[in-house]
Amino acid sequence: MRAWRPVLAVAALSVALVGLTGCGNESDSGDNAAASGPWSFTDGSGQVVKADKTPTRIIAHAGEAAALMSFGIKPVGVYADESVKTDPNLKNLDLTGVEILGDEWGKIDVEKAAALRPDLIVGDWWPAEKAHSGMEEGVDEKSKKLAELAPVVGVSQGKSIVALAEGYEDLAESLGADVDSPQIAANKKRFEDAVAKFKEATSAKAGLTVAAMSPADDKVYVANPEYAPELLDLQSWGLKVVNPASPDPGFPYWENLSWENADKYQPDLILWDGRSFTPEANAEWGKKQPTWFKIKAAKAGAAVSWPAFWLHTYGDFATELDKLTEAVKAADPNVGN
Repeated sequence: MRAWRPVLAVAALSVALVGLTGCGNESDSGDNAAASGPWSFTDGSGQVVKADKTPTRIIAHAGEAAALMSFGIKPVGVYADESVKTDPNLKNLDLTGVEILGDEWGKIDVEKAAALRPDLIVGDWWPAEKAHSGMEEGVDEKSKKLAELAPVVGVSQGKSIVALAEGYEDLAESLGADVDSPQIAANKKRFEDAVAKFKEATSAKAGLTVAAMSPADDKVYVANPEYAPELLDLQSWGLKVVNPASPDPGFPYWENLSWENADKYQPDLILWDGRSFTPEANAEWGKKQPTWFKIKAAKAGAAVSWPAFWLHTYGDFATELDKLTEAVKAADPNVGN
């Protein structure tokens, strides 16, 4: 998976109204009165997916499920890349009545999925891999058979998380959600306020440079913003995120640095892949791989969790953006000099 490979190296519907609560996840209760049909939606791949009736029994990948649930649509089944208790998209959501079809990247229980009689599968479209989430190269071949159970649709992981959230809003509306509810409007307003505060912070630290990184046993991975829409958003709002010079031609989400060359880039602040970040991680890697501390920001402890490749909703992005805003405010723009 586009972003999960480095992390793995580190670690060796019925449609229904839902009221959701939890820190970081939106709490929306859309009035979901799906029309009988016909139904169509333009997939991230550009293909138009059609059905005689509006789908009501939906299986979704983790982040995509969170996006649909934020608009009041609850899938009958979910497949995730890690435990739903730790997945940042799902850990605060009420999954009562939702069948968990997998909690490890590349492994989906298709037999259990078939028993749910789905009429739609929802997974992001990944342009670099030309595949939907859960059906990329490297997953178990039997897991790919999920696509044989029902049509597959998803919004493209493109140039912006904002566009991704808007795309799932469109999908939810096509499935009958009331996307104009007061709670949804409140989440959007919170996101807009978070963007304004972030822009103010980056403007005040015009010289600050950051690199999005993920240290692993074999290499140090430097994220390529071209394939990380949340990083493209941050760039568009004034943050100077390093564009690595030599992304892996076969997997361009990252530039792969040997540990001997870990200090190729000298940012003032490290955006650390949130799926492997802990408060102790920087010191631990410095002991494990001394060249990590050749990166001046690492030696200074200037690192903050980066919400890598998982954001799908306005509420989650607002929460993460507020954290990044505080990190930018606290950062020293001269660390990497």
